[in-house]
Order: sequence, then C-alpha cells, then structure tokens
Amino acid sequence: MQVDERVEELAETFEMLGDWEERYRYLIELGRKLPPLPEDQHVDTNKVRGCMSQVWLHSERLAGPPLKLRFLGDSDAHIVKGLIALLFAVVSERTPQQILDTDVGAVFARLGLENHITMNRRNGFYSMVERIKQLAAAAVQDGS
Repeated sequence: MQVDERVEELAETFEMLGDWEERYRYLIELGRKLPPLPEDQHVDTNKVRGCMSQVWLHSERLAGPPLKLRFLGDSDAHIVKGLIALLFAVVSERTPQQILDTDVGAVFARLGLENHITMNRRNGFYSMVERIKQLAAAAVQDGS
C-alpha cells in the first residue's frame, strides 16, 4: 500500500469518527495494537530526545532488494503510543529514500492533528519524525 493510500485510509477513519474524543480513543487503540518493543530495545540509544513522555524507537532492516525499514516503538503515554502507531503506518516497511521523501508534516496536517494535540505532544511527534529520518538517512549512507 502506498503512503497516499495509507494516509487517505487513516483520514477517512478520522473523519468517520467525528469528534475528537472518539479520535483520541482511536489513537489509544492504535497504540495498544503496536507490536511490543522487546525489553532489550528499551535502551538509551533508542530513546527519542525532545519528548515529554518516554519514547523509544528502533528500526530493523528487511531483506531486499530493495532494502526496507520496519520500525518498533514504545512509550509510557497512551496517546503518544497512538501517535507512534500513526507514524509507523506511514513510514514502516518503506525504503529509506521513500521515508526521507515523505512529508510527515503534511500527513499530520491532513489528519487534523496539528490543531488538536498539545504543543508538547506536537514537539515530541516531530522529534520522533526526526529520529526516523536519521535512521533512514543512516541506511542510505550505509549504501544498503
């Protein structure tokens, strides 16, 4: 499924839910469905700086060609975990270059999140995006 299709599917779900109370519940449910991050990956090198909550992101390389990245993550906050799940829906199992080319800010705006989450969560979300872009850039530099 292409990024645009993934985003449209999420946007349609958000629109169908109507009010933001329901959308927050949906976010929390998405977070609950995230595959667990193994305990040995809850390490400082996987911790995302700039988040008020504790957030860990880890990438795995999927055999190619082409090489694709899969992301695993966790947070101690339910809504943040849902934001992680949304982010992964857009970037996981994509090539590093596709990840780098994805305008996650536009996705965030398309879903209406820009105006409905706190400034701290928004900043944390963009810190997660930056970390994912760093992991993708490192994979590109490795020539993988």
